[in-house]
Amino acid sequence: MPVSRNQSVALLAILLVSMPSLASGQGFGIPNPFKSPAPGQVFQRDEGGMADVPLVFPENLKDAKIISISDRSNVNLPVRLVDGKLMRVPAGGPYLASIVIESGGQLYAGPFYVGDLWVLAGQSNMQGVGDLQDVTTPHLKVSALGMNGKWTQATEPLHWLEDSPDPVHSGDPATRAERSKKEHATRTKGAGLGLPFGSAMADQTQVPVGLVLCAHGGTNMDQWSPSKKGEGGGSLYGSMLRQVKLAGGKVKGVLWYQGESDGMVGQAVADAYSKKFAAFIAAVRDDFGQADLPFYYVQIGRFVNNGDPKPWNTVQEAQRKLAETVPHTALVSVIDLPLDDGIHVGTAGLKRVGERLAKVAIREHFGLLGGTTPTLDRVVKGHGGTLVVKFKGVNRTAYSTVNGSYVPNALGGLQPERHVAGFSLRKADGKEVPLIYEAMVNASRDAVILKLNGALPEGTFLWYGWGLDPYCNLTDTLDMAVTTFGPVVLDSIK
Repeated sequence: MPVSRNQSVALLAILLVSMPSLASGQGFGIPNPFKSPAPGQVFQRDEGGMADVPLVFPENLKDAKIISISDRSNVNLPVRLVDGKLMRVPAGGPYLASIVIESGGQLYAGPFYVGDLWVLAGQSNMQGVGDLQDVTTPHLKVSALGMNGKWTQATEPLHWLEDSPDPVHSGDPATRAERSKKEHATRTKGAGLGLPFGSAMADQTQVPVGLVLCAHGGTNMDQWSPSKKGEGGGSLYGSMLRQVKLAGGKVKGVLWYQGESDGMVGQAVADAYSKKFAAFIAAVRDDFGQADLPFYYVQIGRFVNNGDPKPWNTVQEAQRKLAETVPHTALVSVIDLPLDDGIHVGTAGLKRVGERLAKVAIREHFGLLGGTTPTLDRVVKGHGGTLVVKFKGVNRTAYSTVNGSYVPNALGGLQPERHVAGFSLRKADGKEVPLIYEAMVNASRDAVILKLNGALPEGTFLWYGWGLDPYCNLTDTLDMAVTTFGPVVLDSIK
């Protein structure tokens, strides 16, 4: 297919084939010398399901002139080449193009994808510290932009801090290579929620998914402050912006799991969390140039510790309330999941977290069959001196695919039906008022009835998940856990 030598307009025929693996970075076994597209790279599709893919030659061929672009078969998908970009490539992949250049020889661009990019940011529970046992299997259409700035097939563990060129993640550059080599040889922890999320999204949306890795364990909101973006790779925010720019500058959304560090160092820091978190979301949307950017996050869960629980519960409540006030946000709860240590959700639980986030994203952003997170609606007085805790966002029906159509296969709601754990009555100082002798789900499966052994004293508050390490077991039909909440004032309820 001859084209003009100034590369202004050309026709591209892209080969659509099955991807064996991207783990080597070479997909198809053919080296790709291009700076863009990189092997395994995912380009963010636009609202029309298309992307313009830059075709950037390596330095030693930067003055090369394209003679023709073709595929290696007769299966053609015409795409124009305009000013160095493959225009309007449809969602899908893997795509591979063979390119004949003026100086002679043939180069290959790809394999690459067009789909959705998701930023993974926050601290250790997002970075992933689950045991590297029974991990999620790599998905053929889920790639990751690693901390080293290279695309590869997403494989546990995703985050390798020592591989980052940014000192905020990798520390002293003089010893980084040595530390990275040791980490790659000895690591036994690192499973996270990102790959389970990406796999669920790819299966449900039927488009490739790219994970942009940015998380770093043990970090607080001040360390993530947008005011530090001028420090570039010396700051978490600056490093995140660099990763997003490297990924193409536009993403589908952000996944966030952070708050533990702010919930364990004192009440003043916890009280400031809500304002800092809202400002962070606004700054991300502004700096990404996406005013309605979806921002889905995790409410922090359990912490096995004998410290003051008030700051921790303050952060949890701030996270719950923010989802109700900031548009295009949603949260999931992990309060019911088992831990691998005193603060980190284990591998099996992280799979469920990823799937919960995917259900929220699928429903909130794509309008497909997904799920919502059950959260407090209101508390009213019931018959016989009971309290009725009503919830909103309860998923009642699960679906399966039959002959290409979704049909209900379960009808339910909140569960378990009896012996619901996690509710407590307390005074302002946290002292328990021991009146609840049973907590059970009501007949419509959208509320919990608290049976009380006596009248409520004045100044009593209701909690679900009070403390640092509560036992909470309230979920729904789609395995979406109820968020913690409290304190709820009971003196004025009717």
